[in-house]
Amino acid sequence: MTVAFELAELMTAFPLAASFAIAGGVTALREGRRRTSLNAAMHELRRPLQVLALSLPRDAETIGGVDSSLRLVAAAVDRLEREINGKDTLGQSSSIVLGPVVTAAMDRWQAYARDANRALSLRWKAGDLFFEGDQSELEQALDNMISNGFEHGVGEVTVEVSEDGAIARVAVLDCGLRSRAVGGRQSRPWTRIGGRDRHGHGLRIVRRAAQRHGGCFQLRCSSRGTEARLELPMAGGTR
Repeated sequence: MTVAFELAELMTAFPLAASFAIAGGVTALREGRRRTSLNAAMHELRRPLQVLALSLPRDAETIGGVDSSLRLVAAAVDRLEREINGKDTLGQSSSIVLGPVVTAAMDRWQAYARDANRALSLRWKAGDLFFEGDQSELEQALDNMISNGFEHGVGEVTVEVSEDGAIARVAVLDCGLRSRAVGGRQSRPWTRIGGRDRHGHGLRIVRRAAQRHGGCFQLRCSSRGTEARLELPMAGGTR
């Protein structure tokens, strides 16, 4: 009687277990096809980027921030590929000099500032600052801070670099918050929960870069101005 009962339980449970196995197999198949499609799209994206990079003029003064922008795009593509394939998204660590990183970011955003009838200025209150880390990630963080100043702030956008002991501070300041009437409608809660909202990702990238480099990020907003501040420990201080 006990054996018959156990067999009956097993036969009852078998369709359910089989259903879970089939569902899992279908999900794995779909995920595999999705990953294959995404990798193919990444391959097709890299090809025109390589052509664009090789087509740039050799004179650095004529290309402005185009070359550095292409490098950032290439770094973002590499990070996306690692994310798709379940690999570590942290890039290669190297010695970084902050001055050229900030200068390149200023070059990338000057044309945008002119088109928007806004000013972009730099206040450098430090010596030569050196770091160890992923340069492309720090470049992306600074780009997102400047972009946030233009998108959500008004008036002049200022990049200010200073130091306090072994800590370097990179701050992006604007002259006040843009009103919702000018800045656009607020995103709906379910788009934020579902990850489909295109807003808010930039500052998450900044916070991620700060955390990975042993630093911190702070955002202070008011009607008089907004300060986005990235603080990072330096490698060996200033020189």
